[in-house]
Amino acid sequence: MSHAKLHFCPDAVWISLISETLPRRNTWGLILSDYIMLAPVRTVSTESGTCPLLTVQPNRALVDEKFQIVIMNLLPNQKVTLHSLHQSEDKDFWEAFGHYISDEYGTVTVAKDESLGGTYEGTEQMGLLWSMRPIPGSRPGLRLRKTNILTPMVIHISVYGGHLSQGFSQQTPLATSTIERWYVAPGVQRVNIRENGVRGTLFLPPGPGPYPGVLDLWGGGGGLVEYRSALLASHGFASMALEYLAPEELRTADVDVSYFEKAYQILQNHPKVQRDRMAMLGLSFGSAVTLSMAAFSKVIKPQCCVCISGSHVFPVDKSLFEVFEEMKKYIDRVRVNEENQVIHRDIILPIPSDPALKVDVGRIKCPLLLVNAGDDQNWASVESAEDMEMMMEKAGNRHLLTVLTYPGAGHLIEPPYSPHFRASNFILQEMKEKIVMLWGGQTKPHAYAQENAWEKILAFLRQHLYFSSNFAVKAKL
Repeated sequence: MSHAKLHFCPDAVWISLISETLPRRNTWGLILSDYIMLAPVRTVSTESGTCPLLTVQPNRALVDEKFQIVIMNLLPNQKVTLHSLHQSEDKDFWEAFGHYISDEYGTVTVAKDESLGGTYEGTEQMGLLWSMRPIPGSRPGLRLRKTNILTPMVIHISVYGGHLSQGFSQQTPLATSTIERWYVAPGVQRVNIRENGVRGTLFLPPGPGPYPGVLDLWGGGGGLVEYRSALLASHGFASMALEYLAPEELRTADVDVSYFEKAYQILQNHPKVQRDRMAMLGLSFGSAVTLSMAAFSKVIKPQCCVCISGSHVFPVDKSLFEVFEEMKKYIDRVRVNEENQVIHRDIILPIPSDPALKVDVGRIKCPLLLVNAGDDQNWASVESAEDMEMMMEKAGNRHLLTVLTYPGAGHLIEPPYSPHFRASNFILQEMKEKIVMLWGGQTKPHAYAQENAWEKILAFLRQHLYFSSNFAVKAKL
């Protein structure tokens, strides 16, 4: 088959010029350039005289919504490459791509057609997102995370002739479309919390409320991480992202049980929060906090708890400084592999038999969901879950426990379609030392874990906070 001759489509040039000269929208408003973005941008044609047509629907959506990608007006059995490109807030470029062959009608439908190669293979509707990786030549150890949730992730999706694996910037695409992925739905409120020494951000769903409340805790990386709480608010939960590890402002010696109790009460007492429908959600070290509060606190009485990639070893029943000092006693168990990546999981292995070294999960009185990764190289979460199950069985509260374990997934189980990071740069809070942390996991099973776990987490929260899934709010853009 001879190569198709390329010609520019004049309407695409006009759209490009308009898009470049008009301002982009603010967070809530729409202007003309938004409507231009709704139309696919067609840039070149084949010798048949038709322009390849690339459609992505919806082109503006929450990050956990699937999109439909269809390419039309190709030649029958034409080889093409679908490519996604995103520039992070740190100005690094991320990409993913899949190799396709059009059907007898000159069409590729990503939801039902297989990618034959690229950063993902098989029939993978969202592969252009979850298989994203830094472009060749990028800085090492990168991790893609959204810091300003009031702006979208902007992703350029393009189709190229042939099966390409590199040099995309030197090629002219057959067609391009730009999409937006949001963590926050229209109408969600973002409220800074600086009260009684507590630092965080509260996200409130649209409308008068009141709504069930979720106290959201991230892990040992520290800082104020907002995007999961923003997404929870987009699904009908008043969610407060809590900052509790911030070397600049919060000394670990000053953060103890009372800090988390004050945060819980601030959320509970908000007029738009249902005080008797509260949950805690923790990831990694945030799970240790969540389990400790649920078991020991006289103030924190959640209706349910979710723990992702965590453990009950090293209970948080004293200041964080004291907890970290206890951890340091086992630092010799930390391993480094041949790629100089730190493997942290052995620090709690074998799981101690001494009850004083663990959270007494037998005291937990609310439903508990554990989400674990089968290839977690950072925390021995699977072994911890097995021990917790035995402890709860012995205490008579095993019926409250639900365990999800995902083989092939790594430690960082994030909202759906987030790229997988087997290892990335990490700052050890107490030592102020930059390392490369091995998280584990393989890309495809990790992507499955993120999508499935998020559905199960939302269902679990709805079941125990709304008491009926019929009352849950599902926001759409």
